Amino acid sequence: MLPARPYNRATMDAILIRDLRVEALIGIHQRERHVAQTVSVDLEIGIPGTAVFKSDRVADTIDYEQVALRIKALASSGHFRLVETLAERIAQLLLEEFRAPWVKVSAAKVGVLANAKLVGVSIERKR
Repeated sequence: MLPARPYNRATMDAILIRDLRVEALIGIHQRERHVAQTVSVDLEIGIPGTAVFKSDRVADTIDYEQVALRIKALASSGHFRLVETLAERIAQLLLEEFRAPWVKVSAAKVGVLANAKLVGVSIERKR
């Protein structure tokens, strides 16, 4: 068996979460301050090291169920004027609370523009 490779920022191993649906008060219009909208979140979360590949233990990686619960709580915690703000807060949550070395967060409001499935933003951040 090969030893676990040392971790460095060039490592691109990631946990993927696609189309996580959360409800949020989000938007600049008056009606958007009182009616929750569906936001679709796509995530790529850098795995913090390589120990998990040998250990097969959730303690050596990021628990995606806990990630989903924290994002749901964040989304419902108050009003966000911009989807960019929500995406940034999600990225910071993953970097700080879950100690992810890097993240890519896409957040999009579903069904808000005629003839468009979703409208949103994609950001990348690293520690």
